[in-house]
Amino acid sequence: MSHSTLFELAFYLAAPFWALLILAPGWRWTDRIAASPLPMVPVIAVYLALAVPVFPQLWAAVSHPDLAGFQELLRLDGGAGAIWAQVIAWDLFLGQWMYREARALKIHPLVMGPLLVLTVLLSPIGVLVFLALRAAVRLRARRGPRVGTP
Repeated sequence: MSHSTLFELAFYLAAPFWALLILAPGWRWTDRIAASPLPMVPVIAVYLALAVPVFPQLWAAVSHPDLAGFQELLRLDGGAGAIWAQVIAWDLFLGQWMYREARALKIHPLVMGPLLVLTVLLSPIGVLVFLALRAAVRLRARRGPRVGTP
């Protein structure tokens, strides 16, 4: 399989799980799937298929990180693909965690849907917004209902 195909496959393997988290949050199978590490396994397999052939360059980039080393790694088809698959797997892990946390905190799916889409596209921003929302919900729960509020 070509590097290009594997690169694309990483996203397509994760996309159905993102769709469940975003579009079917109330379905009981979504809860089961979100609680499992298994959705990440195929993406990690793609990562390994891309990372193993460039392992010396990958190891050099991560064990002694500097910009030039990462630029060299990203110039390799397998290197860029491996980093992409790693990001996809990590984003899915974060999305599953956010989904479970939101369910536990009773954050409405209409709030979480767009936030999960943001996380798919720009995970650091999505996670940061979620952490702020999570903190606000927890703070409000600790304070309890306001006096005079039904």
